Amino acid sequence: MPSTDFTEKLAERVRRRVSPERWAHIVRVADLARQLAEAAGADGERAWLAGILHDVARELPEEELLALCPPENEVEAAHPRALHGCAGRKIAAEWGVSDPEVLEAIEGHVWGVSPANPIGMAVYVADVSEPGRGVNEDLRRRALAGDLEGAYAEAVARKVAYLKAKGIPIHPRTLKAYAEAHA
Repeated sequence: MPSTDFTEKLAERVRRRVSPERWAHIVRVADLARQLAEAAGADGERAWLAGILHDVARELPEEELLALCPPENEVEAAHPRALHGCAGRKIAAEWGVSDPEVLEAIEGHVWGVSPANPIGMAVYVADVSEPGRGVNEDLRRRALAGDLEGAYAEAVARKVAYLKAKGIPIHPRTLKAYAEAHA
């Protein structure tokens, strides 16, 4: 864990808000996001912070998610749980996080981020490939080998393909992230 009092206090605040199972996932994501960012030459501590905060709102009731982040489109209205990234960003900002890349990473771990944000890409890939999930080990290995951008592009492509196959509407931000990652 980073050694600053601020980040340690944030981590403790998150831990108190989530179940032990969710906390274990969050720690795995944060630790992996740090490794992925560092392998890509990005700031591992900022990636760790975004990882610790990425699911702070994941277990909030849907009513609270909707209050924090009123739906902006039909996808959000139909799937309020997907608003936990937006809600997490707002909570992090209320708690004093002001780094725009970290805030984008928190929100974007659900829908995707700009490939110009290595912190966001590291959290996204870490979230879908952390060892506790038991999937996407190839993406994790690819990113750890230094190809974070390629692993991220593939992760977004897999999400789009999965949603299409299931007939689930795709969020406009996910489609934008897909287009940017494959430009």
